[in-house]
Amino acid sequence: MAFGDEEIVLDNGVAGERVAVPTANPTGFYQAITEPERMEAAAIRGCMFAPPGEGPWPVVIVVPGSLGVAPSHVFKAELLTDAGIAACVIDPFGGRGVTSTVANQAQYSFAASAWDVLAAATLLHGRNDIDPTRIGAQGHSRGGSAVLSAACMAQLIDTGGVTLHAVYAAYPWCGQQFERPDVGETVVRAVIGDRDEWCLPQQVQAHMQAVRLAGCEASFRLFPGAHHSFDRDTPIELIKDGVVAPGAPTIYFRSDGAAIHPATGVADPDLGEREAMIYGLKAGYGRRGVRIGTAEDFAQQFHDDMMAFWRRVMCR
Repeated sequence: MAFGDEEIVLDNGVAGERVAVPTANPTGFYQAITEPERMEAAAIRGCMFAPPGEGPWPVVIVVPGSLGVAPSHVFKAELLTDAGIAACVIDPFGGRGVTSTVANQAQYSFAASAWDVLAAATLLHGRNDIDPTRIGAQGHSRGGSAVLSAACMAQLIDTGGVTLHAVYAAYPWCGQQFERPDVGETVVRAVIGDRDEWCLPQQVQAHMQAVRLAGCEASFRLFPGAHHSFDRDTPIELIKDGVVAPGAPTIYFRSDGAAIHPATGVADPDLGEREAMIYGLKAGYGRRGVRIGTAEDFAQQFHDDMMAFWRRVMCR
């Protein structure tokens, strides 16, 4: 049964509401920003959880990573609703016929992942039980990349007045970034473990510094000893078919979405995400087999940090 089709009731008694999110499948950021009329339409599923009582509520969009929606993502909705914050967990995979991207991240574009975030925000913006000025997004791994890119892209396209109040990027892949990561008034935080094998901590750290240099509010935390997805409820395990290239050169995008080739410095609207990833692999940065999971009290540390952030920026 696909996520969003079954009834989900959190341990705190909050029942989920199925939602359908109209979105799109841009081939890349250039199409999403400069040629949006050429994008293929798409639809994804989600599940909305509202706290008891009456709204309008602040809300956080929860975006999973390459393994899709897991119990750990749904658990975020429980923590958020306990704090009086609504949560909308989205499933970017089901509507696209994808089950996992760990072995092949090019099954749909990272621009589409970012578009999903803004599409979900647009849907929530129109609900009477949601405060349209307090829409946030939390992404994990590929989802972390999505929320960071969405915050930038929201400054470059016509969102119809929809904004992201804050984003929390959990162990995001920052191998693709906007060369000027202007997120406007969006408050940004990124966290990652220093033993992460999927994503490069230094790249995340540099990304947050670039956001600050663009005049925006951003913070960063490194968790010593933590692996990728250290907020999960599963022990550390080896994902044998995971293909990663964390040390590959960063691919930057101009404000029109054109990718800048790291070897030439030339921006090319026709340079696709797949070709850029292949460059990193052929340059010798790719490898197969990476670890994921948690140990000790890292999951609790993550959730304490996560909720401190959301309470600070959402509860007033």
